[in-house]
Amino acid sequence: MARALKWLVLTTGVACVAIGPGRVALGNAAVPGIGAAGATVDSLGRFLGAAFAGYGLARIWAARQSPIPANVVRWLAAVFLLGAAGRLLSLAVHGWPHGFQVGLLAIELAMPPLYFRLADADERAHSQVKIIKGAE
Repeated sequence: MARALKWLVLTTGVACVAIGPGRVALGNAAVPGIGAAGATVDSLGRFLGAAFAGYGLARIWAARQSPIPANVVRWLAAVFLLGAAGRLLSLAVHGWPHGFQVGLLAIELAMPPLYFRLADADERAHSQVKIIKGAE
């Protein structure tokens, strides 16, 4: 479980860091289905690209800690879930977005429960190692 947590946190972080600068550089062109949304949406998208990269860096930082801090994993999962809630609200107000965005919504709804379940796996594994080493 601890290995799965580390892999998921690190992989998600790397993906966010890879995607974020693309959004900064390409603006609206980086978002499938957005079309010519104008300067305001382009500005917002580029800003959010930087925030997304920062979110990814926080995940990478967490994955490199030993043990991976459960509270950080939970907070990052909550932010991910909040993003999904925002997409659901948009869906309710404006209807279905481009299929790519629907796919992202599915990921954003599926992953947080997994992160919440695995959040303390590395801390538990480290505490078990301490118990075993203390018994020697």
